[in-house]
Amino acid sequence: MGGIFGVVSKGDCTMDLYFGIDYHSHLGTRNGGMAVYTEKGFDRSIHKLENAQFRSKFENAANRMHGHVGIGCISDSEPQPLLVRSSLGHFAITTVGRINNLDELVKELLFDQAGHFLEMNGNEINPTEVVATLINQKESIEEGIRYAQTRIDGSMSLMVATQSGIYCGRDLVGRTPIILAQKDDGSLCASFESHAYLNLGYRTIRELGPGEVVFLSEKGVENKIPPMDKKRVCSFLWTYYGYPTATYEGVNVEESRYRCGALMAEADEKDHLELDSVGGIPDSGLAAAIGYANRSGVPFKRPFIKYTPTWPRSFMPTHQSVRNLIAHMKLIPVHELIQDKKLLFIDDSIVRGTQLRETVDFLYQSGAKEVHVRPACPPIMFGCKYINFSRSTSDMDLIARRMIVKLEGGIPSQERFKLYTDASTQEYQNMVEEIRKEMHFTSLKFPSLEMLIKSIGIPECELCTYCWNGKE
Repeated sequence: MGGIFGVVSKGDCTMDLYFGIDYHSHLGTRNGGMAVYTEKGFDRSIHKLENAQFRSKFENAANRMHGHVGIGCISDSEPQPLLVRSSLGHFAITTVGRINNLDELVKELLFDQAGHFLEMNGNEINPTEVVATLINQKESIEEGIRYAQTRIDGSMSLMVATQSGIYCGRDLVGRTPIILAQKDDGSLCASFESHAYLNLGYRTIRELGPGEVVFLSEKGVENKIPPMDKKRVCSFLWTYYGYPTATYEGVNVEESRYRCGALMAEADEKDHLELDSVGGIPDSGLAAAIGYANRSGVPFKRPFIKYTPTWPRSFMPTHQSVRNLIAHMKLIPVHELIQDKKLLFIDDSIVRGTQLRETVDFLYQSGAKEVHVRPACPPIMFGCKYINFSRSTSDMDLIARRMIVKLEGGIPSQERFKLYTDASTQEYQNMVEEIRKEMHFTSLKFPSLEMLIKSIGIPECELCTYCWNGKE
């Protein structure tokens, strides 16, 4: 995953760019970068962010760079922005998305057109460089953006900065957002997150539509390519990735999570659970837990406190064992709220299940009497192939898939598999029970996909639900 931010300012854009990028830090911790067009051309800085904060790495660059146009990113993948000099001129480019047919595109561009690419560590090709090369196949940057997006299997939103402004292109079906905002002096910014510019004095203009391309300059916002009709916004933005203060398609993340928790509490009413408290796995489970508590009347408490001063997000390190260790180290239990208590916890999701099972086992070791779990989304059946929400290299990494194989005695047919994605079937109930036993929960209940969609409040036809039902 990752986030991008760009500024076209009436004066020096650097500080707005610096803080705007920093407000995307929840979207990744591997690489960060910023590029500003100065009197001498583009000045760029890229740093690794693992176990470090964006601000600490880029303070010197922010004080050094001066210009009126700049873009930058937080990236959980390749280093960027990249600087490019081509027949289309000198530009900087930053992207967020995923290219499933990268090898095919690289082969075509290398051998069919006698091109070349710089290699990153590990002999890998930088996907953003491939996007830039595709853009350069056309007569203009806006034509190149659309061409690149149509050639990419996956998802691609991007910003291209030139001497005079920034081209912004949202993914063809809008899986990831780009939001435009403006200051009173006419300065413009484009942002993945709607909250990133609020404290900088910008006011929201609008979101780009799916596939829309615009150009931001001192003259204002120029429409280059109109939006397309089909929309498939990533539902996981509300479930997990989005920061609580972010709003997408007019729906605030925090409010959506409150609604999700309330709907889960309503679904539990007939079970008459006797609970001492409701808690959320920090941080993305907290809002849904508050919604559950408010609806059920069971008090919200925090039997676990996240130690925020030092620990990064647990899903970022490359190795699963390191992610598990960090997940364990950063959550500190409150013994008085656990001993002899019947607890219900809400997590944003269950993907592989390893971290949550260790957390629940530790709760029992700390004296919990019961631990009930309510994930804030349905069982994940497919690894994301659009925005890298999951690092899983195989669908068999997913706990739901493993339990299906266990129940079926092997990989089921497509017809049999579909039964497990339908919450009304016995097969689905059997799968949930196997997950519950595997995870050592007292009880486990997932919200239905219909409940999740209701909590978001956007028509299902405008949401990407691929990870739950495989529908593209």
